[in-house]
Formats: sequence, C-alpha cells, structure tokens
Amino acid sequence: MPVVVRPLRRDDLGAAVAILQAGSLSPEVEQPENLDAYWRAVLAIRDERGDVLVAERDGEVAGVCQLIVFTHLQHAGGSCAELESVHVRRDFRGQGIGAQLLAHAEQLARGASCYRIQLTSRNVRVDAHRFYEANGFILTSQGFKKSLLD
Repeated sequence: MPVVVRPLRRDDLGAAVAILQAGSLSPEVEQPENLDAYWRAVLAIRDERGDVLVAERDGEVAGVCQLIVFTHLQHAGGSCAELESVHVRRDFRGQGIGAQLLAHAEQLARGASCYRIQLTSRNVRVDAHRFYEANGFILTSQGFKKSLLD
C-alpha cells in the first residue's frame, strides 16, 4: 500500500494528536479534547514558514511530524530547518513510513533554500537515534532543555 505524505488537514487532527500522545514521553500534557488549540497551532506554524505533515496509508494517518523553517544568524542569515514531533503509529512502524516523512520534510526544507535540517531526540530514544542515523542524520551535538513551567 502506498504512503502519501502531505500537509495535515483539520480532519486529521484527532488521529495526529493521538499519535503524538502515544509517542510522547509526557503524554499527560497533551489535550486531545482540545483540537481547536492544535488547529490554531498548525495555522501559526504555517504562518511562520513551517508545516505539519502527516503520512497517510490506506486512508489512515500513520505518522506525523512538524517542520520549522527559521532564519538563522549564521550563514549570513540563511534559512535552517528543524524537525519536531516525529512520530509513527506503533502498528505502522518498520514499514518505511518514518523515512518517507523525513524525506518529504527534507524536500520541503531544500525547497525553502535551507542550508541544514536538524532535530533533537531525547537520550532515552535509542531506537529513534538508530533510525535517524540510518536516514542520514549525524549525531553532532548535545542538546539541553530547561522547563519554564515551574
């Protein structure tokens, strides 16, 4: 069955949020009952040169990822792309769907004249690290985060 990677539509939100929540290390922060908030986020992401992509197989949303395109001070103000929230539904893993999401996001980043595409992945996600490396990403940096919610 072919996979179609395309921009998320409003009627994909329930499935996409369920995938995010299932793949999250903090599922309790997601609010699947508040799809309007997620849709407002999608519209804001698009206003900022990014997008939210879904991978669809046989009419079902099987994966999701967010592409962020931003102006970087480096490279004389060049554009850089970042991937966030890359998740594939558990029952669709191992079928090349994640690789297709990454390839489509890379194609969009190249189309936006980005000089680099990057992502971060939590240290505990060892399988994801192998997946990213198998898809051409190189471990180059150590990431740091600080919560601003306390």
